[in-house]
Amino acid sequence: MQLTILGAGSSAGTPVIACDCATCTSSHPRNYRTRCSSVVQLNTGENILIDTGPDLRIQALREQLTRVDAVLYTHTHADHIHGIDDLRAFCQRNRQQIPLYAKQDAVDHIMAKFGYAIRAPSHFWDLPVLSIEAVEKPFALLGQTITPIPVVHGRMMIYGYRIGNMAYLTDVSAIPETSFPLLQGLELLLIDCLRHEAHPTHVNLEQSLALVAQIGAKQSVMIHMTHELEYETLSSLLPSNVYVGYDGLKLNFS
Repeated sequence: MQLTILGAGSSAGTPVIACDCATCTSSHPRNYRTRCSSVVQLNTGENILIDTGPDLRIQALREQLTRVDAVLYTHTHADHIHGIDDLRAFCQRNRQQIPLYAKQDAVDHIMAKFGYAIRAPSHFWDLPVLSIEAVEKPFALLGQTITPIPVVHGRMMIYGYRIGNMAYLTDVSAIPETSFPLLQGLELLLIDCLRHEAHPTHVNLEQSLALVAQIGAKQSVMIHMTHELEYETLSSLLPSNVYVGYDGLKLNFS
C-alpha cells in the first residue's frame, strides 16, 4: 500500500496569510504546506482518504486523484472537514456513493452541518452523495482492517487510524495508555508536530519525538506543522529514522 501526504500543514497552512517570516517567504517547495490530509492507495487501486480539509480540491488536482472510495475522519475542526463538498467531484465521476467513518460525536456534527450530502444515490449527482457510519472498534473496509486509535486533542478525544502497519496520528496532545498497544509493530508512523513551543492542543517537537521513541515505528514522519518549522532546519534536528513530511510525499507500507 502507499500513503500520499496531501497536506502537511496546520490550520493556517504555509505560507500564512500576510506573514513575511523566513518559512513563508522561502522558495523551497517543501515549505509550501496545505492543510493536513492524506490518502491511502490500496494495492487493488482503491483510495481511502483521511480527512477532507479546505484544500482538498487543489490537493486532488496536484496528485491527479480521480477516485475516493471512503473517508476516515479524525475529528471535525474546520481544517480537517471543510473540504467535504469537494467529494462531489468523485461521486460525479465514478457514479458512486462515498462512505464516511468517524467517531460518534463527529458523525453527529457532520450530520448537523452537512446533512444535505448524506443521501442515497439517484440520477442526480450535483451534490455529494455520501453515507456515514460511527465506528469505535476495528472494522473491515475494502479488504483492510481499519483500527481507530483514540488520542487526546486538548479537551477532545479524537481518532487516529491504523491501516496495516501504518498509523496516522494528527492533532495529538497526548496518547492514552490504552492506545499504545494498538501502535505496536508499526512500519510507518505519521504524527503531529506543531511547532517548537508547547501548545495546549498539540504536541510540540520535543513531545512528538518522545512519542516517536515510545512507539518505536521503523520510520516516523512529522505532519501538521506550522510555519515556525522550516523544512531544512527541522530535518537537521531529527534522528535518522524520523523525517519531515511534505505535500506530495509518498510512503510505502504493508
